[in-house]
Amino acid sequence: MQFKSLLNIETSFRQLRIFSIVFLCLCATITGYSVYSAYDFAEKQRQKIYVLDNGKSLILALSQDLSQNRPVEAREHIRRFHELFFTLSPDKNAIEGNISRALLLSDKSTFNYYKDLSEKGYYNRIISGNINQNLRIDSVVCNLNTYPYDVSTYAKQFIIRESNVTERSLITHCRLLNAVRSDNNPHGFIIENFEVVENKDIRVLTS
Repeated sequence: MQFKSLLNIETSFRQLRIFSIVFLCLCATITGYSVYSAYDFAEKQRQKIYVLDNGKSLILALSQDLSQNRPVEAREHIRRFHELFFTLSPDKNAIEGNISRALLLSDKSTFNYYKDLSEKGYYNRIISGNINQNLRIDSVVCNLNTYPYDVSTYAKQFIIRESNVTERSLITHCRLLNAVRSDNNPHGFIIENFEVVENKDIRVLTS
């Protein structure tokens, strides 16, 4: 059956051009979508890690962008340092062990603060007075918009003696630098310019 439009050669060529253009656009769309889908699929596969479990089975794990976890790691680094540095018991080896681990997370400014306390006999009084010192972190404010990162820590100290418990307010400030991760520094940060902004008694609870 012959279409009437084909009787006009000019009209038929115009329709043919339109059909060709539409067909080419459709092919380009399908090709572009196929390429995008293939790239997206390959990208998702690169984010998967397959772990061989005892040579028997494959366990699927998803990899994540490390930068997404930096704020959490920064706060945890600060928390861990304060817990090690300010949690003390009347035992010389325990004190030195905690302080040594805390110093691995920071620069010389923390060592200078520790040395100053030591020269004033602070740790000797802890041991001779059979005093326990515990720390409770209230909040860690970390600004990751600028580098090095400014960090302020708000905490409570509890000085536990046989006759009473002294609650102290502790506020510290420091800066965080990126560092190489290691067993002693799993979060990959170093504390610099550490200083105690406030450390004063709030109340004394008698037992």
